[in-house]
Amino acid sequence: MGGENYTGVIQPGKTQGRPGVPGNVLADDYRREEREMFWIVYLAVIVAVFAGFWKAFEKAGAPGWAAIVPIFNIYVLTKMADKPGWWVVLAFIPLVNLVVIILICVAIAPKFGKSEGFGVGMALLSFIFWPIVGFGDARWNAAPVTI
Repeated sequence: MGGENYTGVIQPGKTQGRPGVPGNVLADDYRREEREMFWIVYLAVIVAVFAGFWKAFEKAGAPGWAAIVPIFNIYVLTKMADKPGWWVVLAFIPLVNLVVIILICVAIAPKFGKSEGFGVGMALLSFIFWPIVGFGDARWNAAPVTI
């Protein structure tokens, strides 16, 4: 490497610093801290979304635990939107699932007193809009959901 005597071994008492990082921190330690922070924030967002989803289900009269059960939660969403239960199958077809989820959320939003545009947000930016519905002042304006 350019006439340098490079062996790839860190000499005792020396560390590999990362440019711009004060305190001569090892690059691996710095990356580990970044990864840990990412996972902490990621898990906090997931918990907030599930909690908002849970609360929205309860507002609609459905059991809250149904929000965290895969596939069953899509079935409950179809019931909340007054759509047939077989739409769950459509939710597993690529590209069709996007249309189906948007249609379901657009049908659910007015029942919470929100606009159809809000329903599109519930489908495409669910990590923002479902907690707003669940923890906000939205009220379910339809008959309670029966499963």
